[in-house]
Amino acid sequence: MDPFHELPFPSTELARETARYVRQRADPAIFNHSMRTYLYGRFLGEQRGLRPDRDYDDELLFLGCVLHDVGLTDDGNGDQRFELDGADLAARHLTAHGVPPDRVEVVWDAVALHLCGDIPLRKRPEIALVTTGAGYDLQPDGPPLPPGYADRIHAVLPRLRATVVLHDAVVGQALAKPQKAPPYSMPGELVRQHTGATWPTWEELMRMEPSWGDY
Repeated sequence: MDPFHELPFPSTELARETARYVRQRADPAIFNHSMRTYLYGRFLGEQRGLRPDRDYDDELLFLGCVLHDVGLTDDGNGDQRFELDGADLAARHLTAHGVPPDRVEVVWDAVALHLCGDIPLRKRPEIALVTTGAGYDLQPDGPPLPPGYADRIHAVLPRLRATVVLHDAVVGQALAKPQKAPPYSMPGELVRQHTGATWPTWEELMRMEPSWGDY
């Protein structure tokens, strides 16, 4: 029996196949986080008066949510920041399943932008709600959930110390490949906190060769 049947996930074949794809590759804590991201993104959308398949494409929202951390899998671990590696892997997966380029682009943006603060919130709901849903699952700062809803979600998708697992995955990738955590990025900040390293100042960055000599 489908363990997720009691929760309002999309039932399209692409949604089910993509959930299986991520579940086979991601740490269970990251997979559960990605699935909860959809539930919380959808809830937060409802608080804004947005209804699935009326105000946004519910399948696209689900695809962006379930794929948003796929850059933290072995298959997604390339040489870019994990959210960009994940966006590229998501696009390859969807393209291989015949998804049209315009729909692939929405998911790519949702995955690539989900760490970009307020920027994705200015985009279409299928992108914005990935960011808000993921943030709510890390720290539920926002409208309260209906009574018992979090218990229902966690019974099917237990947390498994998700915030710890996500932190360690980001840092672990970046320690092996420092280019994945450039200074002043979120991955870079997590590595800085982990290692105690210091970042160069703006002036020090501008003095590095090659330089225009402004300093």
